[in-house]
Amino acid sequence: MNVRAAAANVLFQVVDKGHSLSHALPAAQKTIKPRDHALLQEICYGALRYLPRLETIANELMDNSLKGKKRVFHHLILVGIYQLSFMRIPAHAAVGETVEGTVTLRGPSLRGLINAVLRSYLREQDRLDELAVSHNAGKYCHPSWILKMLQESYPEQWESIVEANNSKAPMWLRVNRQHHTRDEYLALLNSENIECTPHPQAEDALKLTSPCDVTLLPGFTKGWVSVQDAAAQLSVDYLAPQDGELILDCCAAPGGKTAHILERTKNTEVVAIDCDDRRLDRVYDNLQRLQLRADVICGDARYPEEWWQGDQFDRILLDAPCSATGVIRRHPDIKWLRRASDIDALALLQSEIMDAMWRELKPGGTMVYATCSITPQENSQQVKDFLARTDNAQLVGSEVENPGRQILPGEDDMDGFYYAVLVKSLA
Repeated sequence: MNVRAAAANVLFQVVDKGHSLSHALPAAQKTIKPRDHALLQEICYGALRYLPRLETIANELMDNSLKGKKRVFHHLILVGIYQLSFMRIPAHAAVGETVEGTVTLRGPSLRGLINAVLRSYLREQDRLDELAVSHNAGKYCHPSWILKMLQESYPEQWESIVEANNSKAPMWLRVNRQHHTRDEYLALLNSENIECTPHPQAEDALKLTSPCDVTLLPGFTKGWVSVQDAAAQLSVDYLAPQDGELILDCCAAPGGKTAHILERTKNTEVVAIDCDDRRLDRVYDNLQRLQLRADVICGDARYPEEWWQGDQFDRILLDAPCSATGVIRRHPDIKWLRRASDIDALALLQSEIMDAMWRELKPGGTMVYATCSITPQENSQQVKDFLARTDNAQLVGSEVENPGRQILPGEDDMDGFYYAVLVKSLA
């Protein structure tokens, strides 16, 4: 398939059909040559980052919008505008390949229209680019409800959060200390002329100066290293697992944190639960590559009695279902798939899971509540409410008035994450 046509179809699936980019993009990659995968990803991610700007320009250049069966060709126009505005592809190649995409999409009669629109953009690019950022949606490329939440919750940092969300995420590695220390693996990377820097807090994290194919990483297939953002790696630092413990990783897919717990400990029994059996396939794949073993269970975390009849856990890592507003730079489709109304439903689900998991924690045990969200309702307010209704819960490492740690997107070049450490009283 023509790469631009594939990109247009991905945008159509995400924006119009509400499918996630993590589902639509891999499906589209199967239709093109492997050498074009990176180009397809760049176009799709970039177009979703800057969607309102592209929409403004397209609407200005067209008398009538494309609807119904022609809707995918609207997204083909957005693909063309994105290339001309943000990529270094020569203009003639970007226009020609995008127009050629009409053949793959079975709309050759639209060749003339799409060619005319893209060439009009080239002639009027300065005016149109200025028009595209003349309103908040185009200037910040976030939906109004997220902008409002950021401005209210982070009045001094909201613009830097927006900037981080609209940037490309770096590639972070997690070194498997069962094979090497971080310094030893850093030396291996340097010997391969792969530049990287260690994280100041996440003990196993290295950031690559430039992303690379995982096959170029020393020992990747042997399980020496994994790809995982530094903020996500901090979950195990906060959990502080000990050898020989019984530990639950709740909402575990795709399994990075499960593996990290096992990499850090010996003779530890780790139970990994998730309600999505399809996503659990990723857990099995990760464990197999790393040559690690965990008890993987498909079940609803709200009802542990349905899937667990064993002892109470020494530690529980609760990486709760959330809005994922902290990882927008890795998943730009979140901006257009999430709704403000989702937050209330997610907060209710989180509270139900917290209460259920607390019953499965032994006295003296530790639970780490985590999300990749930056909405206070899912994070600090969630923990405040939990502490108010749970007499035997003690907050560790922070004050009740401002519980936990909120990592904002871009902080030390990390994703946005939230952590709160809770200990169950012995009495």
